[in-house]
Amino acid sequence: MANVTRSAVELAFDIRHGRRSPVEETDKTFDRIGQRNDELNAFVHLREDAAREEAADAERALDDGEPVGPLHGVPVALKDLDSHVEGMPYTLGGVAPIGELLPDATSVIVQRLQDAGAIVVGSTNSPEFGASGDTTNPMFGSTGNPFDSSKTAGGSSGGSASAVGSQMIPIALGSDVAGSLRIPASACGVYGLKPTPGTVPNASLPDLFRDVAPFVSYGGLTRTVEDTALLLATIAGEHSRDPLSVPDGGIDYLNAVERPIDELSIAFSSDLGVFEVESAVVDIVEGVADTLTAAGATVEPIDVELGLSLEVLLRSYDTLIESSMASSFESLKRGMNIDLMADHRDELSPHIVEYVERGREYSAVEYHQANVLRSRAYESIADVLDEYDLLLTPTLATPPFEKGERAPGAIDGTPVSTDKEAFLTWPFNLTGHPAASLPAGLSSEGLPIGAQLVGSRFAEDTVLAASGAVERRRPWADNYPPLS
Repeated sequence: MANVTRSAVELAFDIRHGRRSPVEETDKTFDRIGQRNDELNAFVHLREDAAREEAADAERALDDGEPVGPLHGVPVALKDLDSHVEGMPYTLGGVAPIGELLPDATSVIVQRLQDAGAIVVGSTNSPEFGASGDTTNPMFGSTGNPFDSSKTAGGSSGGSASAVGSQMIPIALGSDVAGSLRIPASACGVYGLKPTPGTVPNASLPDLFRDVAPFVSYGGLTRTVEDTALLLATIAGEHSRDPLSVPDGGIDYLNAVERPIDELSIAFSSDLGVFEVESAVVDIVEGVADTLTAAGATVEPIDVELGLSLEVLLRSYDTLIESSMASSFESLKRGMNIDLMADHRDELSPHIVEYVERGREYSAVEYHQANVLRSRAYESIADVLDEYDLLLTPTLATPPFEKGERAPGAIDGTPVSTDKEAFLTWPFNLTGHPAASLPAGLSSEGLPIGAQLVGSRFAEDTVLAASGAVERRRPWADNYPPLS
């Protein structure tokens, strides 16, 4: 059995009841980072002094009998892209021409974690602007997979997933614009849930409305479903500074994990009707379908009719995301007087330059027509979820590929022409449905394979319930590489 560190839920319970010390747990966290990070390159910033001071304060609060939050003394990590804590630098995903920025405020969800007692120990690697399914950037290099450091950790929350999968940290934040939580969750054998957009607030200036094109969601990576439920319970809920945020709806995410699934109906699609998926991946995800059936759910194979080809779907997605990136570059130019394209083009990764160049060329009509196309995709998925409670698919078309590559070279021998062909995740950023990747098993090479569960809007509790049922019957904790 692998030597697996305690979950965040267990750790928080033990700390509250005096069985573990916030100071000792923080020290152990930095020890594990010291043991594994040189190989994996998951963390890019550490705040050792501040974290140790906060751990000492947390211990004093317990000694004094003060009331404490649900994550009191639990170490957490941020993503070096869109979650900030005052005083710790961030780099927008290792963007070399920008270098280290110092935030003047703590992000909304980070503040909620700190208010719950969590201790931020550092931030994790991300590709430039989060724009890749592999975590590599010019400043910090590539992040390795905890199961095989020569393989990708996925992206863009690859640093977070690698840190969690290698047991450096129990919770690490992430975000998802094309699968950036679910791709690394699948690659690193951890659990990642993309909530319905607006469930977790962002409130990120200068553009408070950027998260709709395509839909962006915020969450984290954990080793257990229950830890994700605890995280979501902590960070979800509307915020006055985020016009897209919504009330939490009174959902009990933690209780949902234990809920029976006897009455659930689940549709299973191996390819969403448009993707090529390796047969070995499908076989493993079919095992998850069997487990859900054994847990009492009704699982039926279906043919998803998106009504659009993969090429057309990609065109709509690219129009939205490339326009958004071009706008972000313009905001940097106007707000910070940094003209990346004019003055630093050679310092950026080539695909970033291509995205921005194309994004500048789209007309307003093309942008809105992309929304018309995504509306058709939304209707197709909504049709499925009107009939079924959940949709089950593979998360990725292949096992983890080589580190530093943005996609596998081929899928079952068919060459890949664009990186998004390998990820069955981004259609649900077009539609906005909540979706999770859960560990489904290991490939013949011992690499993680993920299964994706998609729910109706704001049905995160149903996704958590089904995920919890799978975890109880097919526990994946034993699969993690042992600690040294």
